Amino acid sequence: MAYQESLAALADPTRRAVYEALVRGPKPVGGLARGVDVSRPAVSQHLKVLREAGLVGVKPKGASNIYHAEKDGLVALKRYLDGLWGDVLQAFADEIEREKDD
Repeated sequence: MAYQESLAALADPTRRAVYEALVRGPKPVGGLARGVDVSRPAVSQHLKVLREAGLVGVKPKGASNIYHAEKDGLVALKRYLDGLWGDVLQAFADEIEREKDD
């Protein structure tokens, strides 16, 4: 998945809270709904967005679905942010060199 999809999915505070809950461990929709101030159907919609962004997976267990954070879900976003950070560090190093030359 592209980093833009992950970034867009995590921009919503409720979705971020749902994702962070799943990072701590797999949960059914009901368990996730107890941790946020929205209805179970709303949590299901947030999970759909997170799944489409590749951040969350689901496994059926009996009559329930158990959701989990995807291990590699943040790889593209992390790579993007690492690239930005590398640019920031390089710009900082370049500025220090310019100041030395002055």
